Amino acid sequence: SGGFMSLKDTLQADIITAMKARETNKLATLRLLSAAIKQREVDAQTVLDDAPVVAVIEKACKQRRESIAQYSTANRQDLVDVEQYELDVISAYLPAQMSDDEINQAVADAIAQAGASSMQEMGKVMGVLKGALAGKADMSKVSALIKAQLS
Repeated sequence: SGGFMSLKDTLQADIITAMKARETNKLATLRLLSAAIKQREVDAQTVLDDAPVVAVIEKACKQRRESIAQYSTANRQDLVDVEQYELDVISAYLPAQMSDDEINQAVADAIAQAGASSMQEMGKVMGVLKGALAGKADMSKVSALIKAQLS
């Protein structure tokens, strides 16, 4: 795909850069992420392209947000800082998030494309959008917008 680096390639390149720069925290975080992707490949017995890699990254972000919430409750700012640092490093690999206007437009287009006119067809619309919006939009927000536009 001419010159376009996959997320995995970008991650590997960043690991090498962090290693050379002796950025130990960043390196550790990137290695965790790389290991999570490799584990998913082993489990699925396949090489992942960007879409499933985004799913792994989203899951890693979600885990850290949950940890941050728990550590905040426990007043462990030291642990919050660690998780927040990892979240910042990892979330940088997610595609740019879409604005509400862009999501609304994508939903409207998908409804038109699916020829959907009722809530019964919500699944069809979600199917059209799932690939297009993976990692770029909060899917619970997307489904709420589909409901709003179909009801």
